Amino acid sequence: MKNVNELITYLQEKESFVLAIDGMCASGKTTLAKRISEELDCIVFHIDDFYLPKDKRTQTRLKQPAGHIDYERFEETVLKPISNKQEVHYQPYLCSTMTYSSTITSIAYHPRIIIEGSYSLYPTLLPYYTDIITLRIKSELQKERLLKRNPNRINQFLEKWIPLEEYYFSYYQIFDNHPTLFIE
Repeated sequence: MKNVNELITYLQEKESFVLAIDGMCASGKTTLAKRISEELDCIVFHIDDFYLPKDKRTQTRLKQPAGHIDYERFEETVLKPISNKQEVHYQPYLCSTMTYSSTITSIAYHPRIIIEGSYSLYPTLLPYYTDIITLRIKSELQKERLLKRNPNRINQFLEKWIPLEEYYFSYYQIFDNHPTLFIE
């Protein structure tokens, strides 16, 4: 795919798909998922709803690339039901309070699914996807977008989240192994 329009045209021709959108923070993953969803009538699941809860955050786990994501729960509660054409039920994890949401999200099966978020290409999740796209962004533009979006947390992104992403991208060769759109 050379651009977003080509991706949408390609997906439009498919009756069903499970598209994973991974990539750098502030590269436009959520915006792309929303655009595709609106144009093609899709359901979007966000990896951010599946951060690892406090009680599972061991040093060993957190040293793993993408170790702070509860990919086991994501596979069990979202991907397996989708692959069996079943309704999905899950409790989003709220990073702001480090607790699960008090409500359970229930979503009827839909043939067009988008999985959005960094770490969505964790190896055990790959077999569930029919299509994959990754997004890259120049570091200057990334910082500019992060500063606009989260001015009080820019240092946290620069010192913690971006290095964690870069470790994951490098370890699993995300951009080498999957189609990539460069955002400028």
